[in-house]
Amino acid sequence: MSRNAPPVAARSAIALAGFPVLAGLQLAAVLLLLWAVLSVLPSAVALRAGVPLSIATVGALGYETWRALHTRRRTPAGVAVTRRQAPKLWELIDGAAAAAGVRPPDGVTVVADATAALGERTRVLGLIGGRRDLYLGLPLLQALPPARLRAVVAHELAHGSPKLGRWAPLAYRGRVAVGRTAPRISRRNPAGAVLRAYARFYRRMDAPFSRAQELAADRIAADHAGVADAVAALRDLPALAGMQRLFHAEYLGPGWQAGYVPDDVFGGLLRVLAARSVEMSMLRAAEPEPSGPWDTHPPLAERVAALTPRPSPVAAAASSASDAASDAATASVGASSSATKEPASSETVSEEPETVSEEPETVSEEPEAVSEEPEAAAEEKPAEPDEELVPDLPALGRALQAVAFPPRGRTVVSWDECLSFARTTEMEREAEAALAAISRASDAAVPDAAHLLTLVADGRLRAAAGAVFPDTSPEEITARIVDLLGLMLALAALRGGVARWRHSWTGAAEVVAVDGANLNLAELAAAAADPETAEAVRTYLTENGFDLAARADRRASARARVLGGLVNLSADGTRTDLLITDLGLLLVPGLPRGRGVEAKRRLTRIAADGVPAGAEPPAEPDSDQEVRRFVPFADVAGVTVLPGRRKGWVLGLRDGGNLSLRPALDADELPGGWAAWEEAVTFLAGTR
Repeated sequence: MSRNAPPVAARSAIALAGFPVLAGLQLAAVLLLLWAVLSVLPSAVALRAGVPLSIATVGALGYETWRALHTRRRTPAGVAVTRRQAPKLWELIDGAAAAAGVRPPDGVTVVADATAALGERTRVLGLIGGRRDLYLGLPLLQALPPARLRAVVAHELAHGSPKLGRWAPLAYRGRVAVGRTAPRISRRNPAGAVLRAYARFYRRMDAPFSRAQELAADRIAADHAGVADAVAALRDLPALAGMQRLFHAEYLGPGWQAGYVPDDVFGGLLRVLAARSVEMSMLRAAEPEPSGPWDTHPPLAERVAALTPRPSPVAAAASSASDAASDAATASVGASSSATKEPASSETVSEEPETVSEEPETVSEEPEAVSEEPEAAAEEKPAEPDEELVPDLPALGRALQAVAFPPRGRTVVSWDECLSFARTTEMEREAEAALAAISRASDAAVPDAAHLLTLVADGRLRAAAGAVFPDTSPEEITARIVDLLGLMLALAALRGGVARWRHSWTGAAEVVAVDGANLNLAELAAAAADPETAEAVRTYLTENGFDLAARADRRASARARVLGGLVNLSADGTRTDLLITDLGLLLVPGLPRGRGVEAKRRLTRIAADGVPAGAEPPAEPDSDQEVRRFVPFADVAGVTVLPGRRKGWVLGLRDGGNLSLRPALDADELPGGWAAWEEAVTFLAGTR
């Protein structure tokens, strides 16, 4: 992309400037309409009505326009790394900045996610630049070789490179700012409709340049770090992000919700990366999904193809002639018995012209560098650091863990303890839900495995299971009973100390005997499901140390998993904020109108601290927190959707009461809040 011919970048920058212009025109149009209305009114009436009408129209619209165009930038939690602390890392960054033709970032912050991003504190939707900070994910420092990390950093810094055109830095800043702001413009914002429509127009105008800019940034990274490492980095980043999602879902997340934190979070991620090389290879080979409509990256295959040189027609013809000559030579030797061993070597010979044939295309593009290109390439590629980029990476990981994963009342334990507690808690939650349903169906309390075996022996468990699953065949009911008994027996074994968890970084954990021997709980569960043998199984289990009467250990540090949040609802006529968790709904007294931003920040903080599972949230002094209300899903008997322009919902509770919810006019959400609420309503309507 030429510096002197950047029409696409200039068009993108001009389209960006249209946002404040459009906002001003919208305000001017409303002001003109207000003036027209006041001009036809009698003077006395116009004087009395002018101020309130101006506040109600121009003032309100101006405030909503400011809200639409002003989005507070969230700074990722991380640990700043100075030049003194990691000189080799900064040396790598300085080299990438020089290759991109930009000044080095003002700061470097190591963050928890497997990502790399250049953040800039811009104003007016990116029209005015500011401080630039490079955010590097610790997983990248752990897993990527220096050459690939060099390519990643060069690509990020090249987004703002003037090598891509005079308007390129401004266009890129604007695209990032608009992409962050436009999706957050509320549909209830009266100033938002026009701005959202213009955002869609801007995205179409900017798309050609943003695509070209990404490809150009890839080329700068390849020239700086080498094509092979640049291509490998393109595949590594989405693969690492995918493995980190798997790590959080299967290892870190369950323990976090159970109220425990491993003492070495990022060390566990390294173990997963080392143990799951097959999954990593599969992710590297897969095409990553676009992150959203504002994602500017072309498909991975297109980016890789743009970096991979292809042989020119002349070189291809030379390669064909060389192949033909090689085939003829092979055929002339093929009469001897040893010719059967030649194809491997002849194949190797025939591949060499293809490697050579890649150079003429490069030569034809830059004839002035024909004779110097091989030596220049060898000289320009930076040497690999002879020591680690960050001197004490484990210490950095521990410092980052304290910032990114603060315990907030959770217990810090070893990885083995964390995984054990997490799996046990998951089983306890599943067992509690099943036992609650059986208790309601049988009109008797069934709190543990001992009571469950009593129901089996009396023949009442099958009837209760049939009531819980009315449309299920007898064979499926038997299977469900066996599964429930297997779950309860596993918990009884763990609580009795006759079993433990055996964990694996490559697969699912399993319950084994204390000495590591296999526990055949499936056969015991099948025998326990038969009324004729249930008591014999009870005797056997009791004699062998199974604690059939033990109940779930409700730990104060256990947390419900927050799925989303809604701000400014009406709950039974009272202004309320709402957190949706996997166990129920947390209702928080709302703040007065006009404090919506503060309410969102408060609800975000409550979600980050965690909602205690099965217990009342702790109260804070001098606050209204003590009147928070948690409604477990198990206490909801049904849900009714109220019709109307502002849809509402009535939750029928098992104690006979009701909870009515409606969105207020200024209702808002935490990211994913409404989607989580709709899923919760669907769940409650379909399972009650």
